[in-house]
Amino acid sequence: MDIAIPANEPERLEALASYAILDSLPEIGFDEITELAAQICDCPAALISFVDPSRQWMKAKYGLPPDLCECPREISICQATICNNDILYVPDLVSDQRFNTSPLVTTGLQLRFYCGVPLITQDGYALGTLCVIDFKSRELSFEQREALRRLSRQTMVHLELRRQLLERNEMLRQLEKARDCAVAEKSESERLLLNILPPSIAAELKASERVRPRFFDSATVIFIDFTGFTRIVEMMEPASVIDQLDQHFTRFDDIIAKHRLEKLKTIGDAYLAVGGVPEPNRSHPMDAALCALQILDHLSKLNRQREKLRLPPWLARIGINTGPVIAGVVGKHKFTYDIWGNTVNVAERVEAAGVPGRISISETTWQHIKGRFETEARGAVEVKHKGLVNMYFLDRIKPEYSSDPAGLAPNERFWK
Repeated sequence: MDIAIPANEPERLEALASYAILDSLPEIGFDEITELAAQICDCPAALISFVDPSRQWMKAKYGLPPDLCECPREISICQATICNNDILYVPDLVSDQRFNTSPLVTTGLQLRFYCGVPLITQDGYALGTLCVIDFKSRELSFEQREALRRLSRQTMVHLELRRQLLERNEMLRQLEKARDCAVAEKSESERLLLNILPPSIAAELKASERVRPRFFDSATVIFIDFTGFTRIVEMMEPASVIDQLDQHFTRFDDIIAKHRLEKLKTIGDAYLAVGGVPEPNRSHPMDAALCALQILDHLSKLNRQREKLRLPPWLARIGINTGPVIAGVVGKHKFTYDIWGNTVNVAERVEAAGVPGRISISETTWQHIKGRFETEARGAVEVKHKGLVNMYFLDRIKPEYSSDPAGLAPNERFWK
């Protein structure tokens, strides 16, 4: 039999794909329509099928073998129906030259009767058919044929509702996905914000879109700077320099957080943190001292390993000062929580006037911690733009307040 192709075949196939009906699971609504069609037309079999580029695929069937799901398009009688765009009524297939050579008539099912109505969309695309068949020739009344035509329209209504439901479900899925993405992005932005700002400051910024500058009458500032950094850089690949700095600063972050200090920023190889800000407390001078001791211990252990490999050591100067500061957020697009005041400037000068591998503290900090730590007086040290400043070296926790021989960890008596 000759195979006719609809003039709008590419658009028809695109429309068919939009319904996502091909190879879908059985649905009772379509099954009931085929059963009703067979009963109305007094036929033993009926089916709803759709025609794709290579086959006629059966969505629902009544009176046909369960394993019969499709047939090749080139032998399909429904293929002629979708090209006809109207009801195709063939009382005797054997007598009709269009179909009497089809394998569906001569062998296999040995069909003798066919009546099919195309399933046409509102845009005029015939997607498939609702048809009734018989294995002997028969006649249908006008009323039966019209009833079949009305059932085909109901089939399209059912198909259209199905597509709308699928589109709704897809829309809901996309909305859910968008919501999940928005939640994930919000969580990520909040995580990044918390990496930049202290939690209380981030909360204030989100609530009022600004952070009110605050004065703290007592805070402890700690500066850490690597000495001989330029020489180390000259001997290493840039990527290796960044990687090692990142390792050091990551370890500093952990130690700082453990002792309730707030990291503020890094500038090149320098590291700045503060205690008692933004959450005031009375222990910030001792917190900073404990932190400095553990940072030096970390570097000492690392340098012993580097010495075995004949690598240059990473030596740090640490400066600590206690006093009043002003804290706030600067910037609009890239936020920075920072501190200002003479206390910060003195801490930087104490660090700059320090000795590699040792902790220098100002007299103010010494007054707060002298009862718990062993220190060495340095006397008055000339400091740029500050004149003579009394300084001390911080060595360790006093033995009676230490839980380890090295004097790095406090015992229970330390905090009493």
